[in-house]
This record gives sequence, C-alpha cells and structure tokens, in this order.
Amino acid sequence: MSEMELSSVQARTVQMLRDAGIVLTEAEQAAIEVADFGLNDLESQGLELVVYVNTDRYCAKDLVLFPRQTCPEHKHPPVGSDPGKMETFRCRSGRVLLYVEGEPAAQPKAIVPAGSEAYYTVFHEIELLPGDQYTIVPNTLHWFQAGDEGAVVSEFSSTSRDELDIFTDPNIQRVPDPQ
Repeated sequence: MSEMELSSVQARTVQMLRDAGIVLTEAEQAAIEVADFGLNDLESQGLELVVYVNTDRYCAKDLVLFPRQTCPEHKHPPVGSDPGKMETFRCRSGRVLLYVEGEPAAQPKAIVPAGSEAYYTVFHEIELLPGDQYTIVPNTLHWFQAGDEGAVVSEFSSTSRDELDIFTDPNIQRVPDPQ
C-alpha cells in the first residue's frame, strides 16, 4: 500500500470514528493500523484499528470496518500458561455481524468474501447494533463483517498478541513482512 493510499484510508477511518463521537489525538490518527491481512483486498477483507493501550494485563482498541468489510475468521490461541485472548466487542455505530462457533444461522446475513468461502467455517450469528456487546472466550473461531454503512466497534480484552492469531485462511499474514 502506498503512502498516499494509507493516508486516504486513515483519513476515512478518522472520519468514521469522528462520526461515532470518538475523538483521536494527532498521534493516534497517525498510528492508525490498516490491516489488509496480506490479501491486497482491503475493501472486502481488512480492518482499521486504533490501539489505545496493550499491556501484559489488558488491551483497549477501536476497530473500524468499512461497508461490508470483513475481518477474516481466526482465533486467539493459548500462549504458555495464558488461555488466550478474551475480548468483548461493543458496537458504537453501524451494524456488525459477528460469527462464532455454535448452531449456524439458517440464513446468515453476512456475505462471505468471494473466493474465500472455504476459509469461513463458523456461522453462529450475533448481530450487534449500537450499544450491544458480546464477549468471545479464548480460542474460539470467529469472524465479523460490517453492515452496509460500515461500523465502529470498541474492543476490550486481555493482552492482544495479534501476531499469534491463527487464521483459517493459510494465505493471511496478520503482521506484514517488512519490505
């Protein structure tokens, strides 16, 4: 992604956060992470995030999803004696379709990204609207997608170790190789 493309995505992310009533400092705006998971299809499979704090005890982030953008299926595995990341998603704006292990929805509302159908395996549907929240226990497969207007989600969790997440799609690189 070029610097110009990155700046454009970050500006779009700042605007969505601002529209949700979330104010960022200039330093936070400059540090917005744009995750395309190495798939080079950001509009379909990607995520924009602001990490406010991530210590050995807890983490707080805001996640931004553009319209119908999907964070691919993954889980947060145990690390040593730690059972893995537990996270609570709280929808701030828009609509989020969250999928976890469990009884599959008869007709899921999300649109699985074309060409990646084999990598989406859990379809127990939880719909989050502003003010709704859901907690995902450690080592649980999950994925999520914004509705047609996009979404902003606050994440509160135990320590985040994104580089250790396990994705169903073997083509995904959570942390890109430095170039």
